[in-house]
Amino acid sequence: MTDISPAHLQVMWNRLLAVVEEQAQTLIRAAFSPIVRECGDISAGIFDARGEMLAQAVTGTPGHINTMAEAVKHLRARFPAETMKPGDIYMTNDPWLASGHLNDFLLMMPVFRQEHVVGYTSCTSHLVDLGGLGMGPEGSDVYDEGLLIPPCKLVDQGTVNTLLMDIVQANSREPIANEGDIYALIASCEAGAARLAAMMTEFDLSDLDRLSHYIIETSRWGTLDAISQVPEGRYINEMTMDGYDAPLTLRATLTVRKDGLHLDFAGTSPCSSKGINVPLNYAAAYSVFAMRCIIGPDIPNNAGSLAPFVVTGPPGCILNAEHPAPVAMRHTLGQMTPDLVLGCLHQALPDLIPAEGASCMYDLPMRHTADAARNGGRRFAIELVHNGGTGARPTSDGLSATAFPSGVFGSQVEIAEAVAPVTIWRRELRPDSGGAGQYRGGLGQVIELSSAIDQPFLVFLSVERLENPAAGRQGGQSGAPGRIRVSGRADDIPGKCELRVDAGERLTFETPGGGGFGDPALRDRAAMQSDVKCGVVTPKAAHALYGVRT
Repeated sequence: MTDISPAHLQVMWNRLLAVVEEQAQTLIRAAFSPIVRECGDISAGIFDARGEMLAQAVTGTPGHINTMAEAVKHLRARFPAETMKPGDIYMTNDPWLASGHLNDFLLMMPVFRQEHVVGYTSCTSHLVDLGGLGMGPEGSDVYDEGLLIPPCKLVDQGTVNTLLMDIVQANSREPIANEGDIYALIASCEAGAARLAAMMTEFDLSDLDRLSHYIIETSRWGTLDAISQVPEGRYINEMTMDGYDAPLTLRATLTVRKDGLHLDFAGTSPCSSKGINVPLNYAAAYSVFAMRCIIGPDIPNNAGSLAPFVVTGPPGCILNAEHPAPVAMRHTLGQMTPDLVLGCLHQALPDLIPAEGASCMYDLPMRHTADAARNGGRRFAIELVHNGGTGARPTSDGLSATAFPSGVFGSQVEIAEAVAPVTIWRRELRPDSGGAGQYRGGLGQVIELSSAIDQPFLVFLSVERLENPAAGRQGGQSGAPGRIRVSGRADDIPGKCELRVDAGERLTFETPGGGGFGDPALRDRAAMQSDVKCGVVTPKAAHALYGVRT
């Protein structure tokens, strides 16, 4: 097809969006690990011959999607297109090339037409265990954190590299799950490639050049138009976070111009000695996601809509960690960058920006202890994911126990109990945890669990907002901080540590609530009464927070 009308181009664009969503669902259906098939910790995308992202699946997390957009360019540079053959698939889990830590595997597959590479499919998902100290913050460098695989060929003309698969399995406490998840990633790439090739045949396309130009330029100009609605200027925001053993500072300067936005992390604390450091690719992914939530949110995410956003940071700051810094729990601070960025945008667009939320997901990697394994206990590794409340919005309450900004859904109780020897005794919304305001912050939740087989287990904690809760905006109050306890122990558990839970003990963690928006005195009385009736706010708290009895 040599002369393609704009209508036909739009139809093909929509088809790409459908194809990439099928690619994502293939990955989810085929995956072994609950964090993939239940929680959706993935990304999937289609790229043109230059490695520019044309479409991404709606299912997925910004930390995977926006890092994938750049990772494909790195793999293309490492493996020239003229050396590729049909059926080849390439892979890496290098944190500085892929998705910020070792547990995320990224694959890329070339798509051929008439013996030439016309595009690529790519996907990312989280593998539950890669050896080392386990997925926790205790590593002193990336080598403590598990197996690092440089860019390599996983599949050679349809034949899987069995030695590489054996190495991955040999370095994991969950070898079967890892093998299954890698094959799910392969299936995802193959599904996307087959559907893309079929689409090109249907529309008689010899290449994607014209369609790529249309998608990228339409998206870029649409984004620039949206940016023009933001007042030009320089906006600075700073947040204090809990840190590992001492508070730390996240600082951002956002410069808005008509031709784009530049975000810089100068003034941010230096790297930690523990694994909460964030490679810049991951910090940029979440920062750009936050800006795109406000600026042109209806424009599809692709190379064109991402191009006007530039993120930098001083090398060695905690949001631009350099190799070989420990980065296993990079989400702990990386997922706080949207609140940091939104704090800048609030100064320019005060009526559009929500209050701060819990933001950092309460990710709980768990596994057997060494003594349990020696004594014949059950060996296992699992990663439970739970979320807190989002910040209240300028016109409505925050969302409770909601995966923002990660998009990684909360772990299902039944699935967790089916695949690991744990019993979850309680999972419920946490009353009084949403910050008071004209619009209330979303609620956190309470989860209580223990070993199901009279066996100790380890939990690798790295969570935020135990000491610095989500702040409100425009007079709204802060949400409740998080809290972690173990039955029978007098002191609360710190937010970042390797925690041993012995047989008979129960671990209880309370996720934070979101901040409120607006003066609490302005809250609608009917809404407040509904809060009390539903148990969202206790009567005592309603009187203390809002000044009236219900």
